[in-house]
Amino acid sequence: MKSFFLACLLVPGLVQAQRWHVNITGGLSNYSGDLQAQPFTFDQSFFAFGAGAQYDINRNFSLTSNISLMQVGASDRYNKPSLQFRNLSFQTKIVEWNLLAEYTFFDMSHAKISPFIFGGIAVFHFNPFAYDSSGNKVYLRPLSTEGEGLKEFPGQKPYNLTQFAIPFGGGIKFRVSDNIVLAYEIGFRKLFTDYLDDVSTHYVDKNILLAEKGPEAVQMAYRAGELKGGNPNYPVSGTVRGGPRYDDVYYYTGIRVSIALISRRDPYYGRGRIDCPKPVQ
Repeated sequence: MKSFFLACLLVPGLVQAQRWHVNITGGLSNYSGDLQAQPFTFDQSFFAFGAGAQYDINRNFSLTSNISLMQVGASDRYNKPSLQFRNLSFQTKIVEWNLLAEYTFFDMSHAKISPFIFGGIAVFHFNPFAYDSSGNKVYLRPLSTEGEGLKEFPGQKPYNLTQFAIPFGGGIKFRVSDNIVLAYEIGFRKLFTDYLDDVSTHYVDKNILLAEKGPEAVQMAYRAGELKGGNPNYPVSGTVRGGPRYDDVYYYTGIRVSIALISRRDPYYGRGRIDCPKPVQ
């Protein structure tokens, strides 16, 4: 009997533990930028995965933290016709950690379905690469394809491979059981760089790029000559290569599985109550 009363004293702690959930996410990732002009598309998308934890502050507000593995990429081959002549392409893996505040409109302890929104802060790491004409994988940042970091172009600063982002989005949740909720969600990342795809401003002087970074940098900076009928002549310095007006964006869409650490049938969610008997006098 003493053990039973001791267990009763632990019930509040268990109730608090129930506010914790494990989240697992899977879906597709993509980006919008100089090589992918559409703001949202499934073309050239890649698989994305994530896992994290969720803590319910109350019936509507939650805090979540996740680590996500994504990949994005695009090629001018599939770009709008006016840009296909550049023949540029890129891919990058993205590792992201985020901290999000999430608002669910309806109380999911009673509702079977509810829309939700989220927003927060994220840190992500990327490293764009492309394949040369021989099929070799080439990382682009060290080549300074637009003169980043070269003394001759003081206005072109090197871009950092680890940066902050602002995540935001929303979706709809479906209750499957007392402790499992499925959510379809779309999440966008507002970036503070236009170099996710290594394309932003203009072509720099070929001779300077050749002297500073070598022939591979020249080859990867201007690739129109690789096309059948393409112009083999490297553009004049200052010729437009990308559009710096808008920063890049990456995003994902997928399914999240949220698993409560213990059943939702507890006093916090109003699905029943565990009461301990009074001790016998």
